[in-house]
Amino acid sequence: MERVLSFLRQLECNNNKAWFDSHRSEYLEVRSFFEAFVSSLIEKIGEFDPTIVDLTVKDCTYRINKDMRFSRDKLPYKTHLGAYIVRGGKKSGYSGYYFHIGTGSENSYPAQHILAIGNYFTEPAVLKILREDIDFGKDDFDQIIKNQIDTRLSLDQDNLLKKVPKGFSADSPNAEYFKLKNFCLSYHFDDSLLLSDSLLEEVVAIFKSAKPFLDYINRAIEFSKEEQNVKWEL
Repeated sequence: MERVLSFLRQLECNNNKAWFDSHRSEYLEVRSFFEAFVSSLIEKIGEFDPTIVDLTVKDCTYRINKDMRFSRDKLPYKTHLGAYIVRGGKKSGYSGYYFHIGTGSENSYPAQHILAIGNYFTEPAVLKILREDIDFGKDDFDQIIKNQIDTRLSLDQDNLLKKVPKGFSADSPNAEYFKLKNFCLSYHFDDSLLLSDSLLEEVVAIFKSAKPFLDYINRAIEFSKEEQNVKWEL
């Protein structure tokens, strides 16, 4: 991964079309190496999550060119590479496993390097189902968070509601979970892991530990999709 990181850091300092065009062959080599790693990730994750076994690398990766319609700055290229390995592909609406190499700081986005599992933008209909599942399930979700996932992963606390949403008890032991707006686990890591010989094994082990969490989220998403289909049929 050292060549990938080196290229991204050079791009960060030379984020313009002229430089990129003159280094396109280097980018293509870096992209090929990254895609080979993603292919290995898909294969290894597929050993414990059969919903992703038919995915291709193209189903999971993104263009390095920015979509300027949604960019605050006008620099033309991303300075990170990411892969979202998720049932049905990156546009399916399901939650999945995200691997990210970047040049930012640990606490910013795009961060330096990230592993994430879940969905950073959870739709309101899915949020309602998840809160109901957590409420009715007593402590099953809490047990997943506290006892099953790798300790390096943390539950996203961004944009928490200030109060428990209507219809749920503030006295519930799950009250803090009801306040979540994003159901996502993440781990920000540094170059020592990225450049280690055990990167693939470490990433796969972390992702595997979070599969019960992912199954919990995707069950709610699947139910929400079924409800929407029923409404369309009606």
